Amino acid sequence: MSIDIVYFSNYSGNTKKFVEKLGIPATRIEIQSKTIEMDRPFVLFVPTYGGGSDRSAIPKQVRAFLNVTKNRDLLQGVVGFGNTNFGEHFCKAADMISQKTGVPIVARVEIFGTEHDVQKVKERLEILYG
Repeated sequence: MSIDIVYFSNYSGNTKKFVEKLGIPATRIEIQSKTIEMDRPFVLFVPTYGGGSDRSAIPKQVRAFLNVTKNRDLLQGVVGFGNTNFGEHFCKAADMISQKTGVPIVARVEIFGTEHDVQKVKERLEILYG
């Protein structure tokens, strides 16, 4: 695959577990770290936070990462993670990032996803960025 994966996962590790199931090398935005600067196009895997609040939907570490112009320019798509219990706020972080940057949402995944979700995301990544 000719695209990198970048992801953020908190202590629960749900997004990390999903990314590991893909079997594709990935770069993690750490909870406590300095900002990473990418040098290749990538798809961002991001959970939604804030319990339904738009203001805190995007993790602060992801905001800092995307505030680096080079990272924002290399962003090619986003995969959102969330909980359908939050209704219209399900995967809100991915929606907001897509809207602000103009990149497509590759997929929306509930919590840490199913095997079907893993296959769906793999297929979409291959079709879009193969």
